[in-house]
Amino acid sequence: MRASIWSKTARHVGNLYATIMGDPELDLCSDVANLHMGNPNFEIFWAERRDCEARRDVFAVHDPQLFAYGFNFPLQKFLQAQSKVWTMAWIAGIALAFHILCSWLLIVQFKWGLVGAAISLNLSWWINVLGQFAYVAIGYCPGAWTGFSWSAFEALGGFAWLSIASAVMMCLEFWYYMLLVVLAGQLKNAQVAVAAISICTNLNGWEIMVFFGFNAAISVRISNELGAGRPRAAKFAIIVIVMFSIALGVFFFALVLGLRKVYGIPFTNSEEVVHAVSDLAVVFALAVLLNSVQPVLTGVAVGAGWQKIVAYINLACYYIVGLPLGFFLGSVLNMNVVGIWTGMITGVGLQTLILILLTLLTNWEKEARLAGSRVKQWGGSLDQEPEINCKSIRNGDDV
Repeated sequence: MRASIWSKTARHVGNLYATIMGDPELDLCSDVANLHMGNPNFEIFWAERRDCEARRDVFAVHDPQLFAYGFNFPLQKFLQAQSKVWTMAWIAGIALAFHILCSWLLIVQFKWGLVGAAISLNLSWWINVLGQFAYVAIGYCPGAWTGFSWSAFEALGGFAWLSIASAVMMCLEFWYYMLLVVLAGQLKNAQVAVAAISICTNLNGWEIMVFFGFNAAISVRISNELGAGRPRAAKFAIIVIVMFSIALGVFFFALVLGLRKVYGIPFTNSEEVVHAVSDLAVVFALAVLLNSVQPVLTGVAVGAGWQKIVAYINLACYYIVGLPLGFFLGSVLNMNVVGIWTGMITGVGLQTLILILLTLLTNWEKEARLAGSRVKQWGGSLDQEPEINCKSIRNGDDV
């Protein structure tokens, strides 16, 4: 479990974290608190010196994990492009088993607290990275990997710009959710507001990981189909994954509404916070529904190479519309947490609508021709194959 810790605005949440981490001696009484499971960033704004000193050790031990990210993501994309999904799952499963055992030893047995958690995460991530690299380097991807070559640095400028656009796109999206907690800290009853936002953000993060998997899958599928000159197969894949995501999103939507009175209980023993989380149920359920489609459409954009366009869309929808509207509704109109979350889903909804229109209005035949030209430019080969129809797919032919 990873967490960013601010305190005093949600002290009970901080105490919960200290109990779980097995380090009750941690002083968590600075000015603002946010428990955000799954977030590797440890915020230090407005923290007291003793809090900063406690976190400095965690920062130092946590840093190697950041380098692991840099190796992990390209390896993941490479293996996904080779349809080595089950291989990745097995490697990740081994890393997860090691992580659970290592965390139990370092946190529970050795009582190293946050430092132990950071060490466990570092080791687990590097096991995952090294396992994937070993699989590729040993020779299990002979058609795509023949060893290191200086030709990898050819035409690097265009690839670098695409990577930068992709990074900006993703950063704008993730920072958007982090800033919700900052806005919540400005409300009158900041303690309850931050706790309620944190709980909903955590639950949303668990649910959205399913659709991030769809994001990765559809981005690779779209790029493969366009690169192979099969625009109709690309469109068919988009329809299938979007419909499935909507169906799954409706299920989560109904689940949130059905459990609105109880889903906050595992996170806190404060009835006030549980009530605040329950009040968020409708807008939270809408956010869950939108987040079932939005990551998939973002994956389509990545697969088609629209990262720069989506970065501008994210900037406009999230930071020009979503956050200012959330601040206005929450602080000026005194809608509190509901206002902030309403502003958030407004930004996400606007972004989703724009991505839907962009996908519908795209000339996929033209995109396939552009992708084919890039394959030839970067030294690959483009073997044209006959277009696939629905009948061939039903018969189980390879898509």
